[in-house]
Amino acid sequence: MKRRSPVVPGGVVAMDRHYFRNIGAYDSDMTLWGAENLELSIRAWLCGGSVEILPCSRVGHVYRNHIPPAFPYEEVMMRNKIRIAETWLGSFRENFYKHNTLASLISKVEKPDCNESLQLQKRLGCRDFHWFISNVYPELHLPKDRPKFSGKLHNTGIGFCADYRSRGGVSEGPVELSPCTDATNQDFEYSSMKEIRSGSAPQLCFGIRHDKVIFQNCTEAAENSQQHWDVQESGMIIHILSGKCMEAVQSEPEANLFLRPCNKSANQLWQFECSHVLDER
Repeated sequence: MKRRSPVVPGGVVAMDRHYFRNIGAYDSDMTLWGAENLELSIRAWLCGGSVEILPCSRVGHVYRNHIPPAFPYEEVMMRNKIRIAETWLGSFRENFYKHNTLASLISKVEKPDCNESLQLQKRLGCRDFHWFISNVYPELHLPKDRPKFSGKLHNTGIGFCADYRSRGGVSEGPVELSPCTDATNQDFEYSSMKEIRSGSAPQLCFGIRHDKVIFQNCTEAAENSQQHWDVQESGMIIHILSGKCMEAVQSEPEANLFLRPCNKSANQLWQFECSHVLDER
């Protein structure tokens, strides 16, 4: 049975050749590989097509032997994502830049030439991205523009930041602490629903298991107060259901987050810090 999907991985796409050519094939101005599946999926939806998954299908994929050590993969992929934002996201691209430090930095220095893609958009009579959110992916969480409550979640005592590390498709796992960087996996947002969401995986929220702070799939159920937090001006983050505070606990070789009785110690003090923005040169 087919299932609709907002996007599919780039290596498993099957498409009629004539349809593929008619909607513009791959964007020839995207570099090497990375994010082309996002661009093609969004374009298909917005320009009259659909994207579907066949759960019982099997696909073989031969991987490259290696990526050259000096290859700037993250930067190359981010330039491709910037092309997607400039071509397809419309006013939503500002949301993308506000919550993606590297993309914001690159876009301030250089902007891609998207004229050919925009002309294709007009020729095909494509819809706007608001339609995509409303009709294709209504579950998508859109971060609110609340600078005071978004950015790196920095702990005063240990001096580290909360960190999301992908675990090969397993969403649930401990929230870890590591040295603060400008990587997107350290971006978080305190939502209007009193959730602390990951910026790089916005379907994941801070939850609790046996007093340990973990990532859980966010739920829209208002009664799920296990994922509700009170972020205070003092820097304390209180788990509303238990009344306990989020505390950084250092135990070699790692640091994790736990709930502890509130005592205002440095390890219980947190601050959302905006990502660094470099000067244009």
